[in-house]
Amino acid sequence: MFRSMRSDIQTVLDNDPAARSTFEIVFTYSGLHAIWAHRVAHRLFRWRRFTLARIVSQVSRFFTGIEIHPGARIGERLFIDHGMGVVIGETCEIGNDVVLYQGVTLGGTGKEKGKRHPTVGNNVVIASGAKVLGSFRIGDNSRIGANAVVLDEVPANSTVVGFKARIVKRDGIRVDRLDHGALPDPVIDMFQTMQRQIDDLKRQLAEERQRNGGTQAYDVKSV
Repeated sequence: MFRSMRSDIQTVLDNDPAARSTFEIVFTYSGLHAIWAHRVAHRLFRWRRFTLARIVSQVSRFFTGIEIHPGARIGERLFIDHGMGVVIGETCEIGNDVVLYQGVTLGGTGKEKGKRHPTVGNNVVIASGAKVLGSFRIGDNSRIGANAVVLDEVPANSTVVGFKARIVKRDGIRVDRLDHGALPDPVIDMFQTMQRQIDDLKRQLAEERQRNGGTQAYDVKSV
């Protein structure tokens, strides 16, 4: 147990340049506290002390702002940076050397039973606000961009961004140029889709009026 705790502290030192000392890490890093509490809750969960396990996890959530279900399986050297708003679901599996930033959700879609949360491979980084929803795998050495919504499997060695997330790099080769100033905007995308549907309806109305023998062609632009 103490070996694991020392490894966790070293992981913080390796990943966070703001970490100044072991004392500071042990007493002020909420991500570390959440991981330690989860180890206790997970052991209780495995012993089928489900209610007690949930109590431990909810107390940890109250103090850290990080919610990890006791059933989640977490590998070695997980680093949760800042951590507020992180949610990790019951059937989630996380590999070794994974980094999660604040606001990350590893959740389900609400439509599945059994294995319904993602499996995260080794050496994966998931940036702030990203949502990974569903039962699929995030491949080793992958990067998930900030605020991405990932609903499908991500191959190993890939970088994905956007809503809905798309692969922009695979095996070190760009699939599409990543321009942080021109990331997909879900609101604009929605309005563009609505405009295309409106234009299509206008066209159909104009054609229907002409077929019905209207004396004057329907003015699409006037609508």
